[in-house]
Amino acid sequence: MPRHGTRVTDEESGPLRGALRALRERTGAPAAFPPAAQAEAERAARRRPRLPPHDATWLPLFTLDPPGARELERALHLARRPGGGYRVHCAVADVAAFVSPGGALDAETHRRAVAVPYPDARVPLHPRVLGEDAASLLPDHDRPALLWELDLASDGTVVRAGLRRALVRSHARLDPAGVQRALDTGTAEEPLVLLRETGLLLRELERARGGISLPVPVQEVVRRGDRYLPEYRTPPPAEEWGDRIAVLTQTTAAGLMLAAGTGVLRTLPALPAAGPLATLRRTARALGVTWPDTMPYPVMLRALTPAHPQHAAFLQRCAGLLRRAHYTVFDRERPARLPAPADPVHAAVAAPYAHCTAPLRRLADRYALELCLAAASGRDAPEWVRSALAGLPGEMAAGAARAAEAERACAALVDAALLRDRVGEIFDAHVVDVLPGRPTAGTVHLRDPAVRGPVEGDPAGPPLPLGHRLRVRLAEADPGRADVRFAPA
Repeated sequence: MPRHGTRVTDEESGPLRGALRALRERTGAPAAFPPAAQAEAERAARRRPRLPPHDATWLPLFTLDPPGARELERALHLARRPGGGYRVHCAVADVAAFVSPGGALDAETHRRAVAVPYPDARVPLHPRVLGEDAASLLPDHDRPALLWELDLASDGTVVRAGLRRALVRSHARLDPAGVQRALDTGTAEEPLVLLRETGLLLRELERARGGISLPVPVQEVVRRGDRYLPEYRTPPPAEEWGDRIAVLTQTTAAGLMLAAGTGVLRTLPALPAAGPLATLRRTARALGVTWPDTMPYPVMLRALTPAHPQHAAFLQRCAGLLRRAHYTVFDRERPARLPAPADPVHAAVAAPYAHCTAPLRRLADRYALELCLAAASGRDAPEWVRSALAGLPGEMAAGAARAAEAERACAALVDAALLRDRVGEIFDAHVVDVLPGRPTAGTVHLRDPAVRGPVEGDPAGPPLPLGHRLRVRLAEADPGRADVRFAPA
């Protein structure tokens, strides 16, 4: 379930960068870790962790991350199986080898729960000495990891799954664009050819079960003279194929935990026709995206072209629907308190699904991996894992709320930057929401630039035409001082 946000290419002294720094200070985004947690992380990084008995450093794993990334959480290798099918190895960073349950660092990661990305920086879940160094699967370094071994049939379905702790070594640090060039020019080695081959198979399996993929492009805000302009960068297909291996691992993990009776899943109910989906339809109309009433949501998404600016903006709005997902925990030893889930499915994946491939950025992944390891080996889960399960959904929800608020505030800053020199101008817009009980106030969406913002008319005036065009005047737009605000023209 890949998601891409907004990046800012403004120089350090630029007004947008300054507004983003001020936003982090104003909202109390933690710039540093408490001294005890930082010290604990530094001690863990200095000492050599207890190494797992299984040595898999011979396996030529590779990471697939954007250039400059330091939190390298998973490494892959793909090979053909004798007789047909594929063998996929997915190594995931073993955070539990560095973070002691009940310690100061453990407490701080429970408080943060998730890393919070900003367009120009990231507030990490772990101190950088761990997340970007000692626990990261950096190339040419031996690292403890949770190593998945998945055997796939020739159609991409899983026929066998194994998981164990192992010592691994990433042999190559690759970026999606470079992998795509190698595939396009025919110079790619077999593991990368198989990445494409299995990625295409997994895409078809997802479509067959009714799943939804969001090829969300990256919005880059670039400065041209005194103006900020939006540009969209579509990730290469190689990035999607790597993400599909992650989703394959995550659905396999969910199956393991459900069979064992103890786990933590990421669940999402089906989209209702009203509410968010209705708003999304109005947003599509505002952006000029074709969505016939009879066309199902997944089919419409597959018809979009991420390189098209309006389609790209619409895909970013669609990604917001994933915030409806939540964590569901269950424990066969505590059925009264943590019962088995009535509906374990994630609607966008169209299958049970668990976060377990990003433990450097999400707290829940560390626990899901331990539960999967116990299930795969036929052992009971450690008590430090089981005792934390009941509190995980609340902690993750609080962390997600902070991340969502940061995302909303950053989006407001970016929209204000895009329109900061156009206050007073008249725009064609579409009304996508009306406030309950206030028919003259709501939200409008522009087509170009693809900005949305509140609009409020005279309380004694006509109601906003929900779902229809409306001429509006930009009343305010000043990044860091005033968010975008419109008035009926």
